[in-house]
Amino acid sequence: MGSIFQFKQFQVDQKDCPMRINTDGVILGAFASAKNPQQILDIGTGTGVIALMLAQRFEEAKVVAVEIDKLAAQTAQENFSVSPFAKRLSLVNSDIFLWNCTESFDLIVSNPPFYINSLHNPDERKKTAKHTDTTFFEGLMLFVSQRLNREGKLQIIVPVELKEFLVGSALRNELHLLEELKIHSFDDAEAIRLVLTFGKQEGADKATERFVIYKERAEHSDAYRELLKPFFLAF
Repeated sequence: MGSIFQFKQFQVDQKDCPMRINTDGVILGAFASAKNPQQILDIGTGTGVIALMLAQRFEEAKVVAVEIDKLAAQTAQENFSVSPFAKRLSLVNSDIFLWNCTESFDLIVSNPPFYINSLHNPDERKKTAKHTDTTFFEGLMLFVSQRLNREGKLQIIVPVELKEFLVGSALRNELHLLEELKIHSFDDAEAIRLVLTFGKQEGADKATERFVIYKERAEHSDAYRELLKPFFLAF
């Protein structure tokens, strides 16, 4: 597979990025939403694909992307620079917890490392991209509580087994679960991922939806095709 992935309105070079474009990332980039967001933050941008998708969708928004890995950050910056949205995209090469951020955001998104307490990858850069521990999510929720606007949203994609911990961590930082999107590989399969939406204002009822990726092996569902149609050349 080549390093350049061509989308309808932009391209993404994946060179020097430990985490390449994946299904989790493009689903989050196509699904994440807030009411007329003007300031968007992508935490752990990697190639920059989620930030680019959000810049395409929200034409008035400024999108800030943070990436801890130096080489990945350089690649993301190059991807931003050659995109039609370059003037609205900015890259910060920093650990999110060491970044002296003074801005507030209407929408914060993250496709974070999530293999907690599992066998760590011997490749140090891939380890950073794929693995974390509970302190990361505690710190993330604290950061979000400080930088999210009152009516803003955090949307994060994680494995199903992390839900209980994340909801608890969010509540400790006065963030409430508002929506839950359950992602299934197939219609008759258990959910494999969740897109969890948190906010500062508690909703009356938590909305729960389901999303199926494949109708059968090697054939994407109509819902997946419709969601990614604005981005993928194949659709």
